Amino acid sequence: MIFLNINNLSVSIEGKKILNDFNLTINQGEIHAIMGPNGSGKSTLANVLAGNEDYEVDSGKIMYKDKDLLDLNIEERAQRGIFIAFQYPVEIPGVKITPFLQASINSKLKNENKPELDRLSFAKLLRKKAEDLGINSEMLKRSINTGFSGGEKKKYEILQMSVLNPEFTIFDETDSGLDVDALRIVTEGINNFKNNNNSFLIITHYQKLLNYINPDHVHIMRNGKIVKSGDISLAGEIEESGYQNF
Repeated sequence: MIFLNINNLSVSIEGKKILNDFNLTINQGEIHAIMGPNGSGKSTLANVLAGNEDYEVDSGKIMYKDKDLLDLNIEERAQRGIFIAFQYPVEIPGVKITPFLQASINSKLKNENKPELDRLSFAKLLRKKAEDLGINSEMLKRSINTGFSGGEKKKYEILQMSVLNPEFTIFDETDSGLDVDALRIVTEGINNFKNNNNSFLIITHYQKLLNYINPDHVHIMRNGKIVKSGDISLAGEIEESGYQNF
């Protein structure tokens, strides 16, 4: 089953074209990685998929399962099972983790015509997911990302992913600047969560992350489009010689 199909997508911001007839197809259960030099359009792609309205879609189409993604707002995309983890998670002072996550999952369940979780049922679910990730219960009482270390922010992102159970997850350079422990949190979270029913798009500069995850496909992006695709060995080529051959 095709999860995501991007066809001839061109995107601009403030009149400057960033994506140029970009094409990508991701099937159910696949992990795709995109690598490329700074300015190649990787984060623009993530922002467009997330629904950032600062970016102007000039042409092209994005189909997510049976829906035109460009017709859906940010909330509708989340309700349909899309989750994105950015490089620099936003701090939201005063918004507590536990009620925020409960409201988020119940919004998703309501959209799916499924029963919402009451406080007790959600508390049990959250406690189990937190324990699996080694998250202290005190962290669940804090405001979202406020005063968090880099590792704590990554733990919270993986906790969000585990609780919301998205079908399609995008990691936008979420490994940049991570120490060894934080990188382990991200990779273990992805490996424990992935299955034949969900798909991932991982945008990264680093082969190390991909070595831990072993994606099905690796793509090299330059000048707003994919210029080469292959397996994990393609990431090894980048590690050795950079992007000069692409």
